[in-house]
Amino acid sequence: MSNLSPSGPPMAASPLTRAVLEIDEYASGLGWDRPARLFALVDTARLRAQAPGLASQLGAGDAAATTYTPIEQDELPPGKPLDEFLGTIAWPDAVAGCALTVERQMLPPSAEATVPKDLNEAQLAKWVSRHPDRQEVRMTVAVLRDGAREAAIRLREKDSPTEVLTGPDLVPGLADALAATFES
Repeated sequence: MSNLSPSGPPMAASPLTRAVLEIDEYASGLGWDRPARLFALVDTARLRAQAPGLASQLGAGDAAATTYTPIEQDELPPGKPLDEFLGTIAWPDAVAGCALTVERQMLPPSAEATVPKDLNEAQLAKWVSRHPDRQEVRMTVAVLRDGAREAAIRLREKDSPTEVLTGPDLVPGLADALAATFES
């Protein structure tokens, strides 16, 4: 488990956006070149009512609006593909949602037309890593049981909290994979 900073994101954001930005801020404090991190999102009021000691330990303060407390899970197994790992997860009812932060290299849309068509996944990753226009990004994606989604993307070259892009549809494939962890 992790104690994430309660100072966090702007109060004008939705509760899910605040949780995503809080996780992004936490991951940013750890630096780059880190493994993926998985978080359970629990309703803060429910956590304070059912486990006040844990809520205090996690810094889940008194919030008037509905908020989510991110609780970092055990480290993801090294070497296992992320999609395979996510397919093994089942959350207890107390978990309102989940979030994942992961670093990737990506190309701007203008470079996508130059991607060779006959590459397997490993070859494609190697090709992208050598492309002069590649960008390193940290993506934090969260979903709730009710279907709500949010994502934050931080470019390594613009590593600043004021440069984080947020939106519900930024990383749809990863959001779909996280949502599937709540399907029975």
